Amino acid sequence: MRLPSRRHVLELVRKERRQLLRDPRTRMIVFVAPIVQLIVFGYAVNTDIHDVATIVVDYDVTPASRRLVDAFTASGRFRVTDRGTRSAAALEALESGDAVVALEIPAGFAADLAAGRSPSVQILVDGTNSNTGTVALGYANRIVQRFGAEAGSALAVRRGFEPLPAGVDLPARAWYNPGLRSRDYNVPAVIGAVLMLMCLLLTSLAVAREREAGTLEQLMVTPLTPAELMLGKTIPVSVVGLIDLALVTTVAVAWFRVPFRGSLLTLLVAAVLYIVAGLAFGLLISTVSKTQQEAFMTMFLFFLPAIILAGFLYPVHTMPALFRWLSVLDPVRHFLTIVRGIFLKGEGMAGLWPEYLILAGMAFGALGLAVTRFRRSLA
Repeated sequence: MRLPSRRHVLELVRKERRQLLRDPRTRMIVFVAPIVQLIVFGYAVNTDIHDVATIVVDYDVTPASRRLVDAFTASGRFRVTDRGTRSAAALEALESGDAVVALEIPAGFAADLAAGRSPSVQILVDGTNSNTGTVALGYANRIVQRFGAEAGSALAVRRGFEPLPAGVDLPARAWYNPGLRSRDYNVPAVIGAVLMLMCLLLTSLAVAREREAGTLEQLMVTPLTPAELMLGKTIPVSVVGLIDLALVTTVAVAWFRVPFRGSLLTLLVAAVLYIVAGLAFGLLISTVSKTQQEAFMTMFLFFLPAIILAGFLYPVHTMPALFRWLSVLDPVRHFLTIVRGIFLKGEGMAGLWPEYLILAGMAFGALGLAVTRFRRSLA
C-alpha cells in the first residue's frame, strides 16, 4: 500500500468539481436549495403564537367583560374572529377549525367583580395541536390573572382601602434569548440538518452513480488507489459543505437576525468534524447501495431518525430513556448542541468540549469504517 499521490487526488478532485458544477440542476441543489430550505424552515417551524383565532361568548355584556376581551386582543396573542351568544357556538367554531380558543364570560361577571367575589371565566382550547394549545392556554391564564389582580386593586381603592401588596415580587428575565423567540432556537438547528443532508446526498449518490453508470469499474483499473479515489470523492463535497455553511449562517444572521455570540473558529472546527462524519456515513451508504435509488432511500432511512433523535424541535430529555441513549450515537444531536451554544450563548470549546470530543470520535471512527467498507466494495 502506497501513500495517496497528491497529483492523482488533485486530478480526481478536478474531475468531481467539473461533474458537480457543469449541471445547472446540481448547482441549484448544492448552492440554492440550502438557502431555500433555511428560509422555509425558518418561517414555517415557528412555535410562537400570534393572532390566535378566538371566539368570544359574552353572557354578561358589560364594560367589565369588554375590558377583559380587550385585554386578550391588546396582548397581540389573540384575535377575536367571531362572537356568539350561546355555548354551542363556541363548540362549533372549535370543531370546524374557525377558532382555536373560545372565551366564555358568564352572566354576573361584572357584579361579582364589584362585590369582591371571584368570578369564573371559561377558556376552551383546541388541543389538536398540543404545542399551540398549551402555549395559548398559558397566555390566557396570565391575562385573566393580571386582569383579576388589577380589578381587585381598583376595588380596594374605591372602598378606601390600600391595595394589598403582592405576596411575591417575581421579575422574570430570559437569558440568551430575551424575546423567547422560537426562531432563534430553531434556525441554528436547520443549519445542522441542511449540512448533513447535503453531505449524505452528494457522497452517497455520487458513488452510486459511478457504480450504476459503470464508470467506477473504469476508475478501478486506473493507477488510482482506493484511498485516492475516496479522497477525490469526498474533498469536493467537503468544500461544498463549508460553502453551504457560510451561506446558511449568513442568511440566519442577516435575514432572520439570529444572534451570533460565539467565535467563527469554534463553529468552523465543529463544522469540519460534522462534515467528515456526514461524508463517512455517506460513503457507508454508498458501499451497500448498487443504484442511486437505493442510495437515496437508504440515506433517508438514516437521515430522518437522526433529525428526530437530535432534539431538532423538542428537547432530548423529554424522550423515553431508550431513545435518549440512542441519541448519544447521533452526530446531529451533538452538532446542534454546539451550534446552539455558539449562536445563543457564545460558548467556546472549553464549555462544549464533550460534544467536540464525541463528534471527533464519531467522525474518525465512521471514516475508518467507511474506508474499510469502501476498499472491500472495490475489491
